[in-house]
Amino acid sequence: MATLEMPHVTECSVSACSYNHDGCHAFAINVSGDNGTADCATFIPLSTKGGLDVVSPQVGACQRADCTHNADLECTAAAVRIGAGESSDTANCLTYSKA
Repeated sequence: MATLEMPHVTECSVSACSYNHDGCHAFAINVSGDNGTADCATFIPLSTKGGLDVVSPQVGACQRADCTHNADLECTAAAVRIGAGESSDTANCLTYSKA
């Protein structure tokens, strides 16, 4: 999969993430997790804002081999949404769908 074909992060509603200030500012995110959750592994709960000024964030890698959108550890979804998971201090891939 070429870089230009990688799915974009179209939404992030996790306000406690350092990369989220008026949208995700990470160049790419990684999705990981277990026990039925697909965590945004790029989530950093610091008060310091990080990331690039102008960016269209993408999915860099997906470690959830049981997701219907995962092909050879690459995300094949058209786009992904990131939001609160089981607790308010976590970030999950809301596009995750168990195969």
